[in-house]
Amino acid sequence: MSERLGRCWRVFATGLSFALFGIGGLLLRVMVFPVLQLLVRDPARRVALSRGVIRASFRVYVEMMQALGVLRYELSGMEKLERGGLLILANHPTLIDTVFLMAFVKNADCIVKADLWNNPFMRGPILAAGYIANHGGVELVDDCIASLERGNNLIIFPEGTRTGRDGVISMKRGAANIAVRGARDITPVVIGCQPATLGKGEKWWKVPPRVVRFRIEVQEDLPIGSFIGNGASEVLAARQLTEYLQHYFTGKSQGHV
Repeated sequence: MSERLGRCWRVFATGLSFALFGIGGLLLRVMVFPVLQLLVRDPARRVALSRGVIRASFRVYVEMMQALGVLRYELSGMEKLERGGLLILANHPTLIDTVFLMAFVKNADCIVKADLWNNPFMRGPILAAGYIANHGGVELVDDCIASLERGNNLIIFPEGTRTGRDGVISMKRGAANIAVRGARDITPVVIGCQPATLGKGEKWWKVPPRVVRFRIEVQEDLPIGSFIGNGASEVLAARQLTEYLQHYFTGKSQGHV
């Protein structure tokens, strides 16, 4: 009986968490960011402040989910993220991976899917923070490299979407293109979630039988010098780096939790 009641509570608490996320995004759009727009004239300063607000809001949100008993989390190696201009690549097992990383990474930038730009709850924060639109092609890579050169910490999920139910990690080449063309080493982050939840195609109300535990580990930097040296073309270097990243994250994820 107690297990059943606990599960019912987690279904309620998860639904409440998602509702509060939407409400919070709407409040930021109509109350907070318009004030910043009026008070802070310098665009760069306004973007930095907006990102700070989002980071603080996501930290509160994560702690709220933990307080409600929706999840528990453990962090490791976060001191490696104290630097600037990092190209942060992470695996993507759950719907809320972005929330976790944005909550703990300073001056974070990210690539935002086109449909979120028209989402009434997300549009305000996205515009205020100056995140990168996922318009694809060479222009997207250029925007990402420019963001890194400005000292932002760019968060990318190289899979492009959440990992499928079979657990197979399949990398797209976009992140490798950014690393190769920008001559930027990679800071990998491995995210584990047990029991599995909020994966691709999973409904939010299908909560696991016990409290979900997240484990987020920042790994040592991956130098890319060996991929771009010896006269290798950017296309070949990106292909080889993508294959390496696929093996790397597959191995790390399988032994992570």
